[in-house]
This record gives sequence, C-alpha cells and structure tokens, in this order.
Amino acid sequence: MAFDDPIIWVLIVVAVVLLFGAGKIPQLAKSLGQARREFDNASKGIANVSVQAPAQPTPSKSPAEIDPLVTAAKNEGIDTQGKTKEQIAAELAWKLNRK
Repeated sequence: MAFDDPIIWVLIVVAVVLLFGAGKIPQLAKSLGQARREFDNASKGIANVSVQAPAQPTPSKSPAEIDPLVTAAKNEGIDTQGKTKEQIAAELAWKLNRK
C-alpha cells in the first residue's frame, strides 16, 4: 500500500470529510494556503510590506490633547491646564449634569 494508489487518496479524503465536515474544508484549505505563503515569504526573507502613500507630517500633539476626556472638556469650554484627569472629569460631569 503506497500513497500513489488512488484508493488510498479516496480513503484519506473521506476520512478528512468525516472528521472536519464539508463546511470546514474550504476554511482549512484557505488557512493552509495562507500559512504556506507566510512560511515561503519568511524563508525567503521577504516581509509583507503594504505600499502606502508617504506620511503627511502632522503637528505634534501633547498626550493631553489626544485624550478624549480633555477633548470633551475643551469642547464644553472647560480650562484643562494644570488639572488632573479626575478634576477635569468632575468638572465635565458637573457641567453636563447642569444642562
């Protein structure tokens, strides 16, 4: 019994269908293909690099300006300089409850 016998391959296919079910076989084949492509690329030393447009320089923002709490407070007209997040949150909650 060798693997070049077609009956062996039919038995293997039947066993796979019984084990995984007909719905899982396409997902299994897709994941095997992706794994093989990743392995081939890694063995060649090629990394998946997506082509992107050159990054536009953005003005640097301090972490306080990126924080949604600070942004919401500034939108409500609350001065955030020199205040902790807890103080900003309390003042924002007070202002929003007053509306």
